Amino acid sequence: MKNIFKIIFLSIVFFSCQRETQKYPVLQMDWESRKSEINNFNDFIEGKTYLPVYSHIYQIHEHRTFDLTITISIRNVSMTDSVYILNANYYNTIGDNIRKYFKNPIYLKPMETVEIIIAEQDTEGGSGANFVFDWAIKNVKNPPLFEAVMISTYGQQGLSFTTRGVQVFE
Repeated sequence: MKNIFKIIFLSIVFFSCQRETQKYPVLQMDWESRKSEINNFNDFIEGKTYLPVYSHIYQIHEHRTFDLTITISIRNVSMTDSVYILNANYYNTIGDNIRKYFKNPIYLKPMETVEIIIAEQDTEGGSGANFVFDWAIKNVKNPPLFEAVMISTYGQQGLSFTTRGVQVFE
């Protein structure tokens, strides 16, 4: 009888320590509800912004990482004009496009912010992950602002930092 309890106890300990291997679900906004009615942006000023993000960072050495939750804020800083986001592409450390966030251009009303959240368990991007956003505006004075906040807590330790997008030209 003691052996049965030992086997049950060891089985419980063994299986409770197993790490779940299924991929963490991608949290996504309802982009379809933000779909732009405008399809032709010829009369707009178009731009591209690069935003560095980190799904994990290294601690102590290269084999030990600290996973992070990423909050990407896409901000329309104009008080009068809408901003149109044409593409939002997520790249991993080696430059592979791992996710495209919407199929059609979306809009942001004046002073509106939308967010993309990448869960802490989603480490697919790696330590050198990137976003590239294509956008269109009517007024060159107020391009959209792209920021990312990376955060994690573990026990008594908390870590957070931000990055800001830079406009790139091709």
